[in-house]
Amino acid sequence: MLRANHHARETDALLPSASRRLSFAAPQVREKYLIAALSVLTLVALLAPALPASAWHTPHFVDTRTWLGLHNAGDVLSNLAFLAMGVWGLVRLRARNDAPVGARFLFVGLILTCIGSSIYHLEPDAPQRLVADRLGMAVAFAGFLGIAAGERVSVRAGQAVVVLVTVAGLLAAWVARENLTPWVVVQFGGMALAVGLALTPPRPGALGVPFGGVIFFYALAKLFELGDVTIFEATGHIVSGHTLKHLAAALAAWPVIRALRPVATGPAPSPR
Repeated sequence: MLRANHHARETDALLPSASRRLSFAAPQVREKYLIAALSVLTLVALLAPALPASAWHTPHFVDTRTWLGLHNAGDVLSNLAFLAMGVWGLVRLRARNDAPVGARFLFVGLILTCIGSSIYHLEPDAPQRLVADRLGMAVAFAGFLGIAAGERVSVRAGQAVVVLVTVAGLLAAWVARENLTPWVVVQFGGMALAVGLALTPPRPGALGVPFGGVIFFYALAKLFELGDVTIFEATGHIVSGHTLKHLAAALAAWPVIRALRPVATGPAPSPR
């Protein structure tokens, strides 16, 4: 009898990780708060009054100059910053086995944003092209929120957020052709959620992504966007605010990439 009990304890000790993977533990306190916040955002997106796309102001970007036959060259070429940061991030991921949940979505989303935003800015008066721009942004935003949830709440929370926000963001980007409310909730409600997560202490074992830097560059991008004409005039028509918006938004990925820098390894011990 004692031998059988001893054998059972040894078996349990050998398979702790498998049992944890197969079990569905009750939500932790932070997970409950996250579920509540996501539920509120979902209800707002579904029940808030519709904001018709036709009632929203049509963007008229100030810098329409052509360069080497490329229309709106400043706003188009500045999207290459998203491509550069996305590729840089994916390269960093190859050397890390402890990358936070959502990192790959973030960097792939940046590359998609480069493609979609370039397509849109080549002919910004075509509203259907705006869908391509928003689809890439939705994937990148889902990746960022997944990283934040994984770093501040739990790994499984990050995984769930990546899936939920990706689906919600893609649907909202598509529905925004008629109703902008879901997209506004995804963009601004999601950023409010990111701020809340940034103010939450990191969970044990987190990589330590500095979310304050991400939020700073995102807010800076919004300010550049609002000051499109003002910045264009202030710089003597050198650069527009919207062009700088793309550069600042791409730099929002830099704190994540910096956190993924290769781990320094010491020299191998010499044989004695």
